[in-house]
Amino acid sequence: MSKTAEGPERAVNGLLSVAQLLEEPRLARLYTFVLREGGVTIDGVVDALEMPRTTAYSDTGTLVELGVLTRDEEQKTHVYSAVPITLTVDLDRDEYTVTPTLIEAIGRAPRDRDLDLLLEKHGLGKLAAALTYAIPYAEGEMSERVAARELDLQPAFAIAILQALREVVLDMESVDPYFEDIRSARERPPETAD
Repeated sequence: MSKTAEGPERAVNGLLSVAQLLEEPRLARLYTFVLREGGVTIDGVVDALEMPRTTAYSDTGTLVELGVLTRDEEQKTHVYSAVPITLTVDLDRDEYTVTPTLIEAIGRAPRDRDLDLLLEKHGLGKLAAALTYAIPYAEGEMSERVAARELDLQPAFAIAILQALREVVLDMESVDPYFEDIRSARERPPETAD
């Protein structure tokens, strides 16, 4: 491969890898589990995620092929590690960075009815928007009421989403090496109600 093609090829392959994690919650959950744990074996995946062994082998293989997990084959039992990923999208000077924190939220959706319903009814974009309000909410910099109002959802549902994402933020803040790159509503504070 020529050096000229290496940069664009790597960038586009990275984009496709992140896109697959955003589309497949099971892979997203496995990826962020490995990221949080550092290095894990298939037995560790099976036990912690209560996943069938064949699925664990298949999914870790997929994530290795995508380039978001590495497999250490030096030992008899392979150890998997996560490659921290980030993807910044810039549309008409409106920038958003996808980091492992958003991927974690997607991975939790199948086991969290509120997050699952948000994705089903409003899509991935609304989840990303909600995460921007969940960060200052989780850090005590924005009230639940203000953050919920800004999400433009039914208030009780918005509060449930914020509470679910608060757990994601608290769990990922120390693990996600790109956490500070996530857009936060504190950077663009909401207008106060009259």
